[in-house]
Amino acid sequence: MTDGERLEEIVETAVARGDAPGVVAAVGRGGEGYVAAAGVMAVGGPPMRPDTLFRIASITKPVTAAVVLSLAEDGLLGLEEPVDRLLPELADRRVLRRPDGPLTDTIEAERAVTTRDLLTFTWGFGMQGAMFMAPEPWPIVSAVAERELSSFGPPSPDTTPEPDTFMARLGELPLLAQPGERWLYSAGSQVLGVLAARAAGVPFEEVMRERVLAPLGMVDTAFHAADTSRLATSYENVNGELTVRDRPDGQWSRPPRFPDGAAGLVSTAEDLLRFGRMLLLPGGNPVLTAGTVAEMTSDQLTPAQLARVWPGFSFLGDRGWGYGVSVTEWGYGWEGGSGTAWANVPDQDLTVVVLTQRAVDETGPPAVCDQVRTAMSS
Repeated sequence: MTDGERLEEIVETAVARGDAPGVVAAVGRGGEGYVAAAGVMAVGGPPMRPDTLFRIASITKPVTAAVVLSLAEDGLLGLEEPVDRLLPELADRRVLRRPDGPLTDTIEAERAVTTRDLLTFTWGFGMQGAMFMAPEPWPIVSAVAERELSSFGPPSPDTTPEPDTFMARLGELPLLAQPGERWLYSAGSQVLGVLAARAAGVPFEEVMRERVLAPLGMVDTAFHAADTSRLATSYENVNGELTVRDRPDGQWSRPPRFPDGAAGLVSTAEDLLRFGRMLLLPGGNPVLTAGTVAEMTSDQLTPAQLARVWPGFSFLGDRGWGYGVSVTEWGYGWEGGSGTAWANVPDQDLTVVVLTQRAVDETGPPAVCDQVRTAMSS
């Protein structure tokens, strides 16, 4: 059975067993690429298409990292450089004595935040599991919600403020940990988008288009769907029922005020396949150099940082973190909370993309997200 035939069988089986209303998956190996679609774009709606647009959620993070690394290669910012020059809002940070403590109970940051800290999610601000399990909201969680920053949850294009306002509001808040001390999820990529825009002197969506999307021919990847007829309806499980989360005419139907570098993109399986193949063959060209790709896709966390991972992200026990990507024993990639996954398996010259429109829930992502990589790697 060829890769293409196996892929078609997997996505059709996934839809039949109820993983999601529809699935689009892509596989690239060597000079060959395959895309398979099954199911529907919405319950009772049109058939899923190979070029259907999906909200890819956190798969945005590696694309954002590639933009920033491209700017670093051209000398527009430095990985070890404090971000204060371009992000003065983050200068002179205060740090909470306890992450669940009052916002006024702080100490001075021991050092400045660097670009590398943002890329590795060790800059001192972001999500950790305990904040979601607390009986009462932590003050920092309430403050982030009041400021509509969307840093501790899914993206919200309709409410997140424009970049300068976002940074001003973020700058009002203390860090949860000392810079370089701990891995905290997601918010670093939001800030990287603003950093990239200021380094290049143009809006983040333009920087991304110029440095990553256009060179790779990723013509369908953007911060909103220009053609909403191609955008799948997004769903989540609520009390065991599949419930609409976002419709094609919803939050991703128009340009957002804040192009969210952590989770804001829509894309297609073919576009993400192009991105994944860029990192494998031929070593980052035409976006990055081979040396930068090697750094991006290598575990950047120290043993001390791994030992300090707070509850709720214990998966880092058998994974590492590079620049915007999870690093594993078989390769690297990342998943999106909207029900999407991307992975590169270097020793098999394999890129896998799986896109569904059913969000991750208490049972995890749709099973097909991992099944394609496992099947194609065997």
